[in-house]
Amino acid sequence: MTHGLSCGIFPYVTTTEAIRLLEQFRAGGISRDKVLQAFQAAPVANLGFAAVDTHRALRQGFPEVIFGAGKTPEHVVKIAAKLLEREHGVLVTRVTPDHARAVRKVFRHAVHHEVARCLTIQKKPAPKRPGTIAVVCAGTSDLPVAEEAAITADIMGNEVRRIADVGVAGVHRLFGRLPEIQSANVVVVVAGMEGALPSVVAGLVSKPVIAVPTSVGYGAHFGGLAALLGMLNSCGSGVTVVNIDNGFGAGYAASQINALVAEAHPADAPPAPARPPSRKTK
Repeated sequence: MTHGLSCGIFPYVTTTEAIRLLEQFRAGGISRDKVLQAFQAAPVANLGFAAVDTHRALRQGFPEVIFGAGKTPEHVVKIAAKLLEREHGVLVTRVTPDHARAVRKVFRHAVHHEVARCLTIQKKPAPKRPGTIAVVCAGTSDLPVAEEAAITADIMGNEVRRIADVGVAGVHRLFGRLPEIQSANVVVVVAGMEGALPSVVAGLVSKPVIAVPTSVGYGAHFGGLAALLGMLNSCGSGVTVVNIDNGFGAGYAASQINALVAEAHPADAPPAPARPPSRKTK
């Protein structure tokens, strides 16, 4: 633990700290009682207006994400500050310019992704796991949702390939980007209107496709319902659908899939140094 080992105080444990604790216990550097105390600590920080889940990273591999809509700028700042006491990065989604100004006033290294309506705060960039996630966007009007998916996947430690404006109205544009899409471990496809693009992509790749309907379109598309129903009724195999405009959910799920691939196929370890030839004794 970076903080609190010497005095025996364990507010809560992140994944990195849990690994460090177990390694120290195995090496005899910390007692069993202190390890138990760390894991038994209450996994919630009560701020009065919010109960921050401080064990989210331990359980799921990434800290609690702050949904900015409906929260005041002060709420977002305080929740982010609590998370950053232990975590190296925080993601805030659905932010307004007021949220961004308040957060950047306190955390100078915070980045406001205006198109995605997200904020990221990183003490240091997360290491990237092997493999890529392709975020494919039907039209430029769908970019806010696509960027939310891309930013989410990126901060969770993934290489993200963005492919924009390749919708079915000019499907030849998609074919020119197929090698990039087919090489990804998972594909997020964002589309509004009738929501046809995920079905087309699913018929061209052998990887999981996560479809994201957007609320982009004219009157009879009913705020994204037409795209949602079209994707739910896709004839393409391997298509999973998230809620309307839920780029975050798609990016998060894509990251979990890519993490499983990385675990199943870890990068080759560097070869061990050659041992000198043994000398035979006479």
